[in-house]
Amino acid sequence: MIKAVLSVTIVEPFENKEEAALQLLRELYSFMAKKGYSHDLLYRDPRNARRLVHLRIWKSAEAKQEAQEDPEVHRFWLKLPEVCEISNPQQNVELLFSSMESVALE
Repeated sequence: MIKAVLSVTIVEPFENKEEAALQLLRELYSFMAKKGYSHDLLYRDPRNARRLVHLRIWKSAEAKQEAQEDPEVHRFWLKLPEVCEISNPQQNVELLFSSMESVALE
């Protein structure tokens, strides 16, 4: 059974801050992966080019807790409101099915 935890948010860079926002998000996502906390995916909404859809796949609930207590992660999180607005956070989205899981069992 997959222990991963999914979180979904909407990210909207402020006007003239998209490059700064993308750079900060890349750094944060790379850091989170390096620490083994999560894998992150960032998509652009084709109907609204300013809107980015962020999917975070936490390695586990324990990894999520560790990240939330990590001062280095907090340094990134504190910078985000300077370059973007984050809305519609959906934490701990429940997994109903994964083709990754069924393939891994074969």
